[in-house]
Amino acid sequence: MDGLTGFLLAGIALTGSPGPATLSLTATGAAFGIRRGLGYGAGITLGMLAVMALTASGVIAVILALPGLAPIVTILAALYFLYLAFRIATAPPLGEANGDAAAPSFAAGFALSLVNPKGYAAMAALFSGFALLPQQPAIDAILKIGLLLLVIATVNLGWLLAGSGLTGLFRDPWSNRIVNLIFAALLLVSPAAAIRF
Repeated sequence: MDGLTGFLLAGIALTGSPGPATLSLTATGAAFGIRRGLGYGAGITLGMLAVMALTASGVIAVILALPGLAPIVTILAALYFLYLAFRIATAPPLGEANGDAAAPSFAAGFALSLVNPKGYAAMAALFSGFALLPQQPAIDAILKIGLLLLVIATVNLGWLLAGSGLTGLFRDPWSNRIVNLIFAALLLVSPAAAIRF
C-alpha cells in the first residue's frame, strides 16, 4: 500500500476540483441551504459509486467502443448539462415566496454523476494510475472504491457548505441573477475543460 498517500491526494484533487458536480452542489447549497441540499449531494455521491463500478469493471470502455454510441452518449450528456444550466440561470431569488421551491432531488444528483465526463475521467485515472494491492486486483478495486467514496462524500459536503456561505447573494434579485448566470456558465464550461485536460 505504498501508493495510498498519492492515491488519496490525487483523489482529493480530482474529485474536489471544480466541475459539474461540485459547481451544482455549491449552487444548491447557496440557493437551498445545507439541509435541503443533502439529498442532492447524496445522489451525486452514490452516482459516483455507480461511475466507479462502471469504470473499474471496464463496462464504460466497452460501451464507448461500440460504433456510434459515443456520440449519442455525448449528446445526451450535453442536453442534461444544458437543462441544469438553464435551471440554475433562471432560478428566482430566495425569499419568503419561494422558500418552498423544490431543491434538486437525489435522482437529479445521481443522474448528474452518470453523465459527468469529469467523473469518468477522474475514475479512469485513479483506477488505472494506482495499484494499492497489486497482487489482489479484486480487493484493490474494492479498497479504492471505499476510499474514494469517503473522499467524494467529504468533498461534496465541503462544496455544499461553501455554497451555503453564499446564500446572502441569492436574496438580492440583482446579485442572484449575476451569480446564477456565472454558475450556469461555469457548469457548461466545466465538462469541456475536464475533457480537454
